[in-house]
Amino acid sequence: MAPSFADLSNFRANILNQTAPGQVCGSVQLFRDRYKVLRVLGRGGFGVTFLTRDMSLPYHPLCVIKQLCPKVNDPLTLDRARKRFEQEAKTLSKLGSHAQIPQLLNYFEADGEFYLVQEYIRGSTLTREIRRYGPQSEAAVKKFLLEMLPLLRYIHKHRVIHRDIKPQNIIRCHDDGRLVLIDFGAVKEHIARLEDTTHRAPTTHFIGTVGFAPPEQLSMRPVYASDIYALGVTCVYLLTGKSPFDFDYDPATGEIDWRGSAQVSEHFGRVLTKMLHHAPRDRYQSADALIGALNLEPYLDSLADCMSVQPQRLEPAQAHSSETASDGYQSPITRTAIAIREWRAKLQNRELMKQKHLVPVGAISTTTRSQFRP
Repeated sequence: MAPSFADLSNFRANILNQTAPGQVCGSVQLFRDRYKVLRVLGRGGFGVTFLTRDMSLPYHPLCVIKQLCPKVNDPLTLDRARKRFEQEAKTLSKLGSHAQIPQLLNYFEADGEFYLVQEYIRGSTLTREIRRYGPQSEAAVKKFLLEMLPLLRYIHKHRVIHRDIKPQNIIRCHDDGRLVLIDFGAVKEHIARLEDTTHRAPTTHFIGTVGFAPPEQLSMRPVYASDIYALGVTCVYLLTGKSPFDFDYDPATGEIDWRGSAQVSEHFGRVLTKMLHHAPRDRYQSADALIGALNLEPYLDSLADCMSVQPQRLEPAQAHSSETASDGYQSPITRTAIAIREWRAKLQNRELMKQKHLVPVGAISTTTRSQFRP
């Protein structure tokens, strides 16, 4: 059942009362004597996000403050959390130099709570776009993939797994139309791990979104291919407008059965299927591998024409012994060169046969001699 207006009001009131930025929201008082808190943007299991203005800078630019809530009381654990937080904040700062990642402007710790201050991206999430305009075409989704994959390659190159790729975390910037990826799970995961150390029994702090996260991530063992899976589920959402929970699952493989809900080409269907494999080893292992698969499509027809249906075995006279090692090994380049020469010879013989049938008998010898005359 959808929450009522009263429920939403109570939810917002609790956020404002329970957080330091919330307590000064809408007032003239500044948070940390610098940030004017305008409103709550959202709340998740690991923190609250506020829209603010940095009053210490010219023109008072908008920014986002994310408060992480580790909820640890032990001083030693809190100190470890602080060190981890600083380490991960520095990682996010490096990533923020990319145009498709919000820039990290500041980070600090106050009263056992950790805060990130990031660039505010003015735009709409892909979730809002689909709700407003409906599902996208295959061409639009391919364009989306080719724009997101270089970003994913950049993130993985820095040894970071996003862990929460989904339409709600991808914003199309109103200024220039670029796609921006927000809400990295790296910091949240390290804070959650430290929180576990305060309990005797292990607790479960899943980082990600059920339905978009693959099985290994649910087991808290994410890999780079986990982000590729989440990107694949996002593509299916863009094609169909349906949540992952709206699809049936194959009981044999555990994979979502999306094929009947989207009209895509055979090649793109295979690409999405590989992205969504249940086992990480069966997916694309890198963004580059996926880019290569997408870029291959325009050449599929040409490649099919060049492929031999049945392997051809060379006759002994065609073995080209001079190009074969004593143990019978031929390098790939040698085999390719031999195949090209044989193909040219067959083509030449075919042309000669045509000439025998089309050219008068008296002209055959003349034509043949002129064809091979130096």
